[in-house]
Amino acid sequence: MKYISFVVPSYNSQDYLERCVDTLIPDNTDIEIIIVNDGSTDRTAEIADAYKEKYPDTVRVIHKKNGGHGSAVNAGLAAAQGEYLKVVDSDDWLDDKELMKLLDQLKKWRTSNTRVDLVMFNYLYDHLFEHKTKEMAYRNVFKEGEIVDWDHIGNFAPSQYIIMHSTMFRTDVLRESGVVLPEHTFYVDNIFTHQPLSYVKSICYLDLNLYHYFIGRDDQSVNEKVLMKRIDQQIRVTKMILDRVTTEQERNAPKKLRKYLVRNLSIMMTISCIHLLMINTPDAMEKRKDLWNTVKDRDPKLYRKLRYRTLSGGTYLPLGKVGDKATMGGYKLAQSIYKFN
Repeated sequence: MKYISFVVPSYNSQDYLERCVDTLIPDNTDIEIIIVNDGSTDRTAEIADAYKEKYPDTVRVIHKKNGGHGSAVNAGLAAAQGEYLKVVDSDDWLDDKELMKLLDQLKKWRTSNTRVDLVMFNYLYDHLFEHKTKEMAYRNVFKEGEIVDWDHIGNFAPSQYIIMHSTMFRTDVLRESGVVLPEHTFYVDNIFTHQPLSYVKSICYLDLNLYHYFIGRDDQSVNEKVLMKRIDQQIRVTKMILDRVTTEQERNAPKKLRKYLVRNLSIMMTISCIHLLMINTPDAMEKRKDLWNTVKDRDPKLYRKLRYRTLSGGTYLPLGKVGDKATMGGYKLAQSIYKFN
């Protein structure tokens, strides 16, 4: 069995797909790369097939009708044969030296029959055009190299979340969780990393600056203007996270995990509400009100926790002019520090 299945969702990625895939190919065949061509209309399919021809023992290609990022991830997960699965967006890339260190660790675990459900590592916000990077690490949450359960993790800082860039799940854990992402919807990576967490029994953090998250394209989904245009998709994903948080599976999660899952919903609410504030039309304000009412109707206790408590040092969202101003101020400050879009 391959150690890792790298799933590379690719839509019109001709300008950067080679940069991505070149960093995934090691000097051996211990991994598989599944390039999912999601109905591209440029040279993406041609480039993918060239990799498959050159590396037939490593690269597999799936050509499919366009269904969006989530649909491509679903196809990759269904086809994966590796022990672990890692999604690498086609405009991002890995540090090849850090990848070899990761593979060495996976080999040691397999030799000793050690099971780790979730591997965490660092990622870098890479502002390639500006020649600037910002490291996002988890040294305060986990002791490097130690395998722990949820009861033995530290506390996340306000800027720290478990996201697709920093995670690699065992493939069987992903399948057990039943995660299936909606088609033609952006921001579904939040679902991909949230839903499996309550199925994870063992976690190990490796202090590797592995993942380079490219920031800077005008059409990027995290671009502020793009986020505002796709606000309905952001709200949809937020409500799907709410659906998960109110399941028995997540209500009964270990205490520290439950705290994190609610905190993750809190930041999703924050992101949705901030961009609705930025749109600032009567329709947007009605959507904001509806989002909060959905939480209140689903779980009044959870609503009070989200509405009236500061859960993570900046996700408190009091309604009204003073609260709106404070919320926007906090967002702009975080944006200037972490440069996340």
